[in-house]
Amino acid sequence: MCEGNNYLHNFSAAITVCDTEGKIVYMNEKSKSAYAADGGAKLVGKNALDCHPEPARSKMAALLKNQGRNCYTVEKGRVKKLLYQAPWYKDSGEYGGLVELALEIPKDLPHYIRQP
Repeated sequence: MCEGNNYLHNFSAAITVCDTEGKIVYMNEKSKSAYAADGGAKLVGKNALDCHPEPARSKMAALLKNQGRNCYTVEKGRVKKLLYQAPWYKDSGEYGGLVELALEIPKDLPHYIRQP
């Protein structure tokens, strides 16, 4: 799917892509590394819903069904991450599934309000 896009494959944030049923179809190197304890590259072809406990599993199922978006932060150990889940679409415009971006962010992330 994205193998020709090396800029995504080696991007510093984890990118995980699944189809409309939740099957993982692509993981960039950061994603494979981030989920190494769960199987890493071997997760491609597995269902992402099986990787999530409740209530996250039901939330993801609803996102898949409704082509929804979800954004939140998590902290594990000393690492804080922004997770953004959003639908992706094929060149034909047909719904393809979800993309999840997981970006490590500083604990004291600055926030700016820009004037139009």
